[in-house]
Amino acid sequence: MSEIANPQRIRQFGHRLTPQRRAILRILEQAQGHLTPGEVYDQAQLAIPGLTETTVYRTLDFLADQGLALVTQTGSGHLVYEIARRNHHHLICRVCGRTIEIDHSILQELYDRFEAQTGFKVDSSHLTFFGRCPDCKDKAIDPTGAKLEPR
Repeated sequence: MSEIANPQRIRQFGHRLTPQRRAILRILEQAQGHLTPGEVYDQAQLAIPGLTETTVYRTLDFLADQGLALVTQTGSGHLVYEIARRNHHHLICRVCGRTIEIDHSILQELYDRFEAQTGFKVDSSHLTFFGRCPDCKDKAIDPTGAKLEPR
């Protein structure tokens, strides 16, 4: 497991490291990207027969609250999860769906300005921005997101 996703952190905060939490952490750690709760459930059921979807959702929420998993919204409006390796954000192309990770350091100055001007400390470190990637930026799209002819 990565240092950030070290399951011992759960115990440090006075919580139990249940078999469900351990299995879901392992699934997120081994994933090659984001997983939907349904995908986590499908994989976790293989490790823990009888596991319920409700338990998976609650466990994912718990892991995100503890900073061990990151949750973000995709262009489809669904939540996806990944292991918390480092603070980063995403750029998602509305035309082709391409996802680009950007390091949090790019936005740190903005976070600092928010706090300086408002006193509000933003604690979310996983944002998603939508737009058009370099390959699609000149393609026209209608408000529903359907592709139109190039400009």
